[in-house]
Amino acid sequence: MKTLYIECPMGAAGDMLASAFIGLADNNGEFVEKLNKAGIPGVEFIKEKSEKCGVTGVRLKVLVNSVEEGGHKHFEELHRHTHSSMGDIEKIISSLNVSQKVKNDVIAVYKIIAEAESTVHGKPVTEIHFHEVGALDAIADITAVSMLLEEIGAQKITASPVNTGSGTVSCAHGILPVPAPATALILKGIPSYSSGTESELCTPTGAALLKYFCSDFGSRPLMKIEKIGYGMGSRDFETANCVRAFLGESENEPSLITELSFNVDDMTGEETGFLIDELLNGGAKDVFTVAAGMKKSRPGTLICVVCDEKDREKMLTLIFKNSTTIGVRESVKSRYTLEREIKTVSTPYGEVRKKISSGYGVVKEKYEYEDLKRIAEENAVSIQTAREKVKKYDN
Repeated sequence: MKTLYIECPMGAAGDMLASAFIGLADNNGEFVEKLNKAGIPGVEFIKEKSEKCGVTGVRLKVLVNSVEEGGHKHFEELHRHTHSSMGDIEKIISSLNVSQKVKNDVIAVYKIIAEAESTVHGKPVTEIHFHEVGALDAIADITAVSMLLEEIGAQKITASPVNTGSGTVSCAHGILPVPAPATALILKGIPSYSSGTESELCTPTGAALLKYFCSDFGSRPLMKIEKIGYGMGSRDFETANCVRAFLGESENEPSLITELSFNVDDMTGEETGFLIDELLNGGAKDVFTVAAGMKKSRPGTLICVVCDEKDREKMLTLIFKNSTTIGVRESVKSRYTLEREIKTVSTPYGEVRKKISSGYGVVKEKYEYEDLKRIAEENAVSIQTAREKVKKYDN
């Protein structure tokens, strides 16, 4: 399995992550040119060599209107007359010259930051306004990371626990503790620590990127390393200020899943359907039903819920809240999966995502249903016809 592991002993910022990844993906500056053609207003990317504590790496500089933003990536650090709302940000992202997948990723990451800022300031997301230069700088970092990860095509992305740094940081609202409140909120659920450096090492942008793209946090997995990228920060410390990214192949080991099951004979079809929707929306990996013969020859239903162990309590709460059962059985099982990736097919009808699963000597491909549905509705044809139309442009 193509695996990317991100090492964050000096925290993570958007520009450092982008710098590490461009060290893995860029050849002779070609990708920098691609970044500069993405169409972010007033933004220019410059790739340069950088050395920290004797280690050579890459620094991807972001210029906004020919000026480089400061090392701290807060959106409201500086007072300017022009600010952008989340709606303004989404308009900029929707106009970018990038794939739809990248646009979706950029918006999703930015929403993580906006929601954290909303909680910190006690205002709805619609009322949060970002300093314009900082907003463009963050869009640049997030877009660069999203484009690079699409280019790298890792099927699994994991990271080390994150060093947040310590001390305080200055922003438009005054002096705040490190990690800054928004960063601390974003890092909820992610292993983090403070060690060695009295400075802000992890920014909201860096934290949001890790939260969105990484499936797990811990030690580097068993993998055959093919490439290593060093993404350098702008500041100098006694420890090399960099993010290190390892790209290679790892074994697709079985994962452990929890299966919760129970029988009911007094729920209507509508009630069962509602329960299934609640469980899937709550994070269940799968929910299925089996017709069962109950005591006294009553017809009933066996309901099975598959979830990660960490979601077990949440699933149990949803089951007892939305079903008539008074008892649930639990079993832990190994789950074997094919390696999965998503590629984009460009067609005259728009971009279509194709899911590719491989392993154990087999390869399976399937177009994303929602994309086929959109084409079918827009062209008044069947799903089958939409699929055939897409195949003509799938080289």
